[in-house]
Formats: sequence, structure tokens, C-alpha cells
Amino acid sequence: MKLRKLAAAVLAFFSISASAVDYDVFEGERLVGQNFNYTIPKGKKSLEDIAALANLGLSNMMEANPLVDPYLPSPGTVLLIPHQLILPNTQHSGIIINSAEMRLYYYPANSSQVIVLPIGIGQLGKDTPVNWVTKVERKKAGPTWTPSAKVRAEYAAQGEILPAVVPAGKDNPMGLFALYVGRMYAIHGTNASFGIGLRVSHGCIRLRDADIEWLFNNVPVNTRVEFINEPIKATVEPDGSKYIEVHQPLSTTYSELTSRDDVEFKRIPQDVLSIINSPDVDQAVVEKALNERKGIPVKINGFSF
Repeated sequence: MKLRKLAAAVLAFFSISASAVDYDVFEGERLVGQNFNYTIPKGKKSLEDIAALANLGLSNMMEANPLVDPYLPSPGTVLLIPHQLILPNTQHSGIIINSAEMRLYYYPANSSQVIVLPIGIGQLGKDTPVNWVTKVERKKAGPTWTPSAKVRAEYAAQGEILPAVVPAGKDNPMGLFALYVGRMYAIHGTNASFGIGLRVSHGCIRLRDADIEWLFNNVPVNTRVEFINEPIKATVEPDGSKYIEVHQPLSTTYSELTSRDDVEFKRIPQDVLSIINSPDVDQAVVEKALNERKGIPVKINGFSF
């Protein structure tokens, strides 16, 4: 599916849950895709239901639609479907996992496309790695799960006794497919109907069934994998247009997680600073994007008054 035009994106919305979302990547461009609107129909439908239909994570939908009740959104409400994004400022090869935006990017070899998939990541204190480059060590259909003693104790405290090895199958938290990266982590499926776009795992990367099956069938062993944590991205496009995309940064402590105050940005990357400090950039627009953190690209220059 090519998200080249808004009309194509709207038409594709009704079938994208069945396939990966891919974008064409042109030389010098990092802004890809199109956003579009979707009116919630009558009947019980949560933001998670709509996120799954649109092949997005729940966090993507909540950032883009901050005033909408995620559990019982009102029928007739017009949602923004955030399918436009800025590609991370990384090497465009293999798999890039950006924990802050809860997205996985896959750049197939010898291709001018990128596949973008929503993910679930590690809970606070069981964080998904960042600033790490590794590779796909091996793949397995029907993975088993060997929970650590600590994990078994956590489950036992909640009244659930785990076996030493959880057998493969639909009830396995690893799902039906797994790509093992490094020695301790995996990109895998899930047996839950929620959690994509949330901090839910013990550090691994979770995907919906169709998405992990697609990766399993298309990503070769030894594929490069890079883990990053970049809540702010910015780009200068070939026509001189400048954009910024801001996500809510991840909490790093329990007090941040439970505080009603916004989590502050620890730093703004130098490549972003060099763009937003340009003389032609409207600083009021930048400030608004940094405050709202809607997770969608915002144009920050070229305005006429």
C-alpha cells in the first residue's frame, strides 16, 4: 500500500489492518505519508479498536487526539489518523526501533521503501534498550517462553503460577512468531488484544499478530537492528520546508510516571536544534508543537502574513 496521496490513504484505511504500512522514500526527503480524518461510526468502538484498524499504536492515536476519551469516544467524533511522520535521523537500513514514538521502521535491502509498524515496549524499570545497535540473531515460529525467576515471582504475587517453560501456542505471551535480537531481547507477537502503543512488556518489542508474521516472513537473519529513544524529530525537505514532530517523552522514574506534570525533555538533539533555530523558523509555532506534543509533523517556516 502506497501512502502517496490523501485519497489513497483514506481508501486504504479500510484494509490496512491486513497488511504492513509502507511508504516510498525519495532522495533527500524524510517527511512521508499523509494524515487524514475518520468519523467514529455508531456502535461501541474504542481508540484501541480504531488504532488497530489503522495499523497504529494506541499512543499514536491518543497523542493526535488528546481530547477524545480513549475508552468510549463519542460516535460522530472526527479523529485525526496520524499517518504522516518524519523518518528518524538514522541510517536507513534494517530495523530502527524508536521507543519514544512506539514505532518500528524496517528498510528492506535494495528498496526505496520503509515499512512502519506500531509496537509495545518495556514497562518502567523493565525498559526496552536504547542507544544500541545489534542484529537479528535468529527467528522462530511458535516460540516458547522461559520466564525468569523474578518474572515468575511477580506473576505469583498476582496469583498466577507460571510454568518453567510456557509452551508455544496462542496463549503464549510471545505470540506466534519471534525475531531474537542480541542475547536478551526479542521482537515478537502477543497473546493480548491490547498493549500496542503502550509500555507493557518486560523489555521486549511487541507487535500485533499480522505485523509480526509479516516481519518474520520478510526480515532476514543478520538484519541490522538499532534501538533509539527520540521524542523530537525535525527535517528540512528538498523544497526548504522545515517540520518538527514532537512526542511525549518517556517517563524515566516512578515519580515522573505518577506525576500530573508533563515529563520534561531531557535534551533536544543537536540536529533538531540546528533546524528549529534557523532564522526563517517561527518560534511561536515551535513552542506550540513542543507544548502540545501531538506526535504529528508541524510545518515551522515559510508562513506569509
